[in-house]
Amino acid sequence: MAYPQIQFRNRQSEVDLYQLQELFNISAFWAKARSIEDLSIAITNSEPVISVWDGERLIGFARATSDGIYRATIWDVVIHPDYQGNGLGSKLVETVLTHPRMRWVERIYLMTTHQQEFYEKIGFQTNNSTTMVLHNQSRISSLAATEVQLQESLGG
Repeated sequence: MAYPQIQFRNRQSEVDLYQLQELFNISAFWAKARSIEDLSIAITNSEPVISVWDGERLIGFARATSDGIYRATIWDVVIHPDYQGNGLGSKLVETVLTHPRMRWVERIYLMTTHQQEFYEKIGFQTNNSTTMVLHNQSRISSLAATEVQLQESLGG
């Protein structure tokens, strides 16, 4: 099925946060119940931010963070279920990958729970060597505070 009215946009300011929140609630188990405020922060700190529109309806989204040369990560790739299976997801990821901010990056990462085959068709490979995660940022703060206290007690 062709969608001649589909538009891909690459401006952060064009993303309707309320529509994005709804798209995540419908289509993305990992992003349910994200707040408007948190979505705004994530988008502000990402480039590129690509949105897919059917007229005025947000039907797809992806974003990336990158240093522009060595590493980048693609986040939050989603296509509304009514539009899946028509190549829009592949086009969305390709649009992210060809953005000037991403074009020369040495390694591009993404995380996926159930869509490995989809990303393999685009050229991504399974990578078991980088599967570490730190879940709680506040733990870092408490470790840093402990280190400062230790240095002070040692006369450092």
